[in-house]
Amino acid sequence: MSIASPIRAALMAPAFALALFVSASADQADPLPSWNAGENKQAILDFVTSSTDKTNSDYIEPADRIVVFDNDGTLWTEHPMYTQLAFALDRVKALAPEHPEWSTTEPFQSALAGDMQGLAKTGEKGVLQLIAATHTGMSTADFEAIVAEWFKTAEHPRFKRPYTELAYQPMLEVLDYMRDNGFKTYIVSGGGVEFMRVVTEEVYGIPSEQVIGSAVKTKYEIVNGVPQLTREAALGFDDDKAGKPVAINAVIGKRPVAAFGNSDGDKQMLEWTAAGKGAPLMMFVHHDDATREYAYGPAAGLPGSPFGTFSQATMDEAEKSGWHIISMKDDWSEIFPPEQK
Repeated sequence: MSIASPIRAALMAPAFALALFVSASADQADPLPSWNAGENKQAILDFVTSSTDKTNSDYIEPADRIVVFDNDGTLWTEHPMYTQLAFALDRVKALAPEHPEWSTTEPFQSALAGDMQGLAKTGEKGVLQLIAATHTGMSTADFEAIVAEWFKTAEHPRFKRPYTELAYQPMLEVLDYMRDNGFKTYIVSGGGVEFMRVVTEEVYGIPSEQVIGSAVKTKYEIVNGVPQLTREAALGFDDDKAGKPVAINAVIGKRPVAAFGNSDGDKQMLEWTAAGKGAPLMMFVHHDDATREYAYGPAAGLPGSPFGTFSQATMDEAEKSGWHIISMKDDWSEIFPPEQK
């Protein structure tokens, strides 16, 4: 052996030790780096740890590791309006030249003028009219193509970023952490299922078959000799409130072991999850950060909102039931992912 060999070995020893340290550090890396240390972060970590430990009484078989997430206000921003409503308003403007009567007819008049208060006065009936005019009378394929094209250029009015970049970074980490540990993640939202499916895999890593949402009636027909699914101007299923557990049972066929929501419309989904066996995890995202995102609703000590209403009554019930209330202001060190260049 040459004299160089022990010298080389001595020089390599620190490098080898460093490599081992880096490898060990990577294995122990924080899976939720955008979450501040606290009760809610620890609850997620503890849930995953106990659910995947075969020696733990709360162990969950991989086939039963179902986690459901609301979309608007839970996974991405829902203010100043739902993303799908922003799409509908843009579609009204694009289609307006073909409908001169809209300039003097509600809810289209308010939509074209950008009058949100006027639009709000038309109520649910007005919103359904907008949806019927902008989301139906076409094939499902054509609708998906229109939505995909809109997402390429549409930007949030406050943050000046594509809507697809406004998913909450802490929730993206939860999705990844769950999937890394054998959980199957589903979206269960009141939003239109075919609207969401266009971007859910890109934004959240959730494939279209794991997205449940509201749907218009759809009919099968032959158009010019080609089979087509046509979207009709009628609501087929409303996946909100009590509709969520019904849809979960019909589509998934299993009760979730964890559920994440942010509004009164998610309460029944969390109740359904909480009624399951073992130690399920229920969490509400509370919008209380007006500086980095928004703060709204009685639970934030502010006036109510037509989008993502989280009432004091629901918060009281959640706290009484031992569910977790995530404070965007206190629990999240970051809100959105780094801006893409």
